[in-house]
Amino acid sequence: MTQGALPGAARPDAARPDVIIVGAGIVGTACAHELAAHGLSVLILDRAGIGTGTTAAGMGHLVVMDDPPAEFALSAWSRDLWLALAPRLQARQAFVRCGTVWAAADEEEMAAARARQQILQAQGIACAMLDAAQLREAEPALREGLAGGMIVPDDAVVYAPTASAWLLEQPLAGRIEVRGDADVVAIERSGVRLADGTVLATGAVLLANGLAAPTLMPGLPLVPKKGHLLITDRYPGVVRHQILELGYIKSAHQASGTSVAFNVQPRPTGQLLIGSSRQFDTTDPAVEPAVLARMLRRAAEFMPGLPALNALRAWTGFRPATLDGLPLIGPALPGSSPHPDTWLAVGHEGLGVTTALGTAKLIAAQMLGHDALIDSAPYLPARLNNGSAAHG
Repeated sequence: MTQGALPGAARPDAARPDVIIVGAGIVGTACAHELAAHGLSVLILDRAGIGTGTTAAGMGHLVVMDDPPAEFALSAWSRDLWLALAPRLQARQAFVRCGTVWAAADEEEMAAARARQQILQAQGIACAMLDAAQLREAEPALREGLAGGMIVPDDAVVYAPTASAWLLEQPLAGRIEVRGDADVVAIERSGVRLADGTVLATGAVLLANGLAAPTLMPGLPLVPKKGHLLITDRYPGVVRHQILELGYIKSAHQASGTSVAFNVQPRPTGQLLIGSSRQFDTTDPAVEPAVLARMLRRAAEFMPGLPALNALRAWTGFRPATLDGLPLIGPALPGSSPHPDTWLAVGHEGLGVTTALGTAKLIAAQMLGHDALIDSAPYLPARLNNGSAAHG
């Protein structure tokens, strides 16, 4: 194989990239970084710049989730990749290994926490149970009367927009070119077409543009889950870990309606980032006062002092979700795209930042015919053919 070329693909000229990636969020930039690390030439296109959209709207929580098993495999592997990368990151990426505290409101949730802790420990994830007193010691701002919880000390947070830019700035075996003002309007047989009519030829096309992907591949089964977040003024030391209620998992897996769950993150600035909400059947980006108020009331049930803090800003974002809750990572279905070598890295819902590095390694392994550390089968778009992605 010619160095830097995809298997079976010729490189007619140096200006023609091996891969065009549509989307410069954390998933797209991680894929660009990984492919260039293997010697490929990559052109990454985005109409709004690096690290915008869903990447800029989220919390940047690097967390191991364990249901279903494929979600665990990808999130645990990816979190390890982030931890390995962390010593190279700079202050502006705001990486903090703060750990996650899962708070249990009652004995039923404590039982769920114990079950999760046993599952995670069996898979080699460091975690420990906290009784009521230990929970209060770990997070004094939590209300009295909580049953306890679980701590996962190696979870972390990162500021994903600047992490996206950092990934593109590293010296690599291949090369990365970025166009942050390129609006891709169609996939062509030879490459992609921009809004100004320009057609850019490429060996392969990778869609990593989240909810915009169906505009280029109609029928792609992605649904938006709207979420609200709020950030406070600086209150250093009020919160020490990322804290979530055990009910967050149930909220994250809901497939209809509006749900809220307590989720608070300490930022390196001393600010608190407060979530979370999930809504379906809306693409209106406006902050909805009723949903935001409901989310904050839920947060105050766990942290009674929150209403006294000064809020600076609230915003919304849209998580790109698949119907079965797992991302689409791999070659597009035959016949679904005009370009014969089209790939997908979309549908990560609320775990795009966590799983970006693992997603990139899966894409590179599949494109280049290498083995990956985990099985790629559960994430392949080919599962759409048998209807398994229709069941969550």
